[in-house]
Amino acid sequence: MTETQPPAPQPSPSGVRTGPLAEGERVTLTDPKGRRHSVVLRAGATYHTTKGGIGHDELIGGPEGRVVRSVGGMEFLVFRPVLNEFMVTMPRGAAVIYPKDAGQIVMWNDIFPGARVLEAGAGSGALSMALLRAIGSGGRLYSYERRQEFADVARRNVDRFFGEPHPAWDLRVGDLGEAIGPEPIDRAILDMLAPWDCIDAVANVLVPGGFLCCYVATATQLGRVMDTLRAHGGFTEPVGREFTSRDWHAEGLAIRPGHATSGHTGFLVFSRRLAPGVEAPMRRRRPAPGAYGPEYLGPRPKGVPTLEEVSRQPAARDAGEPVPRRAARRHAPRDGEPEETQREENAATAGLDDALVGPGSDERARREGNAPLPGSSEPVTERPSSERSFTQEDA
Repeated sequence: MTETQPPAPQPSPSGVRTGPLAEGERVTLTDPKGRRHSVVLRAGATYHTTKGGIGHDELIGGPEGRVVRSVGGMEFLVFRPVLNEFMVTMPRGAAVIYPKDAGQIVMWNDIFPGARVLEAGAGSGALSMALLRAIGSGGRLYSYERRQEFADVARRNVDRFFGEPHPAWDLRVGDLGEAIGPEPIDRAILDMLAPWDCIDAVANVLVPGGFLCCYVATATQLGRVMDTLRAHGGFTEPVGREFTSRDWHAEGLAIRPGHATSGHTGFLVFSRRLAPGVEAPMRRRRPAPGAYGPEYLGPRPKGVPTLEEVSRQPAARDAGEPVPRRAARRHAPRDGEPEETQREENAATAGLDDALVGPGSDERARREGNAPLPGSSEPVTERPSSERSFTQEDA
């Protein structure tokens, strides 16, 4: 009498399987030290370890969550791999977005069932699997990948995890800027070398209120994409974040951070699309000193002097010509206004010129009390130390 084998695992839009383990399924064997080994079950096969082999037939037909013993006596826990384990153990063509970042992308971009999502840079398919599980069969994921070999790896991984081609997935090979489709989208995730090159293309298909997320590896990429979004004007003020995670060890009185700490993997930039014809309001927070000086060659947000204007200012100062300002900042005394109020307002706005064009000689002279304020013939004199409201001794 032949033994009846359990039925083959049925495909699921979520990638989750239950019931007895079946041939063709992937399982994770975890040894006493916490090391995980990924195995695809085959009838009659054996998985060899340093402590002897484990027959696949011992696992097929049994439940997950059991303990098996190798020939050499080592015990292994047996479980089906969950999504975060599969993402880091599956075959790779390109680098993957790790689970700690994929989870934040799904949450901070409010990926919902039925959403229409654009993904640029499918890579090995790790983020694609997280997005497909979140949007379900009723959504649509448009994934773009420039290299055919990476697209092939991503397709195999996604099909293997879900058991069959996912009905909501549309994988396209080509450059996003040239191959982007006309379909309106609710969310856009850009995992690419230069996402700022595709901001305009994505803005044309992203619905008002939709989320844009850019995943970049370096701080210079982070700054470039955030300033590009500001200069575009059709997105909210971008927010840049970095997420880290670390394990903790807790046994009795021995409580300390664990050794398995996940540090920097990348930066995430989040922003939302504004309605057609609407521009983001001007930032009220002053840029840092020198942020948009002559050394900065990237995109310049609205309200910031152009590079040509910034480059002309040193020559204008040397020639004694008045230097134009982009916005009214320091002001002349007003009738009836106390001198202390004027001085406080001027001091509060003193950093803006430095942030835009760098500290100039005329600005330094004004702060030192050797030059008059615009519109005033009287130089600004520094108050005696006895009249100051805050001194070094107070600090």
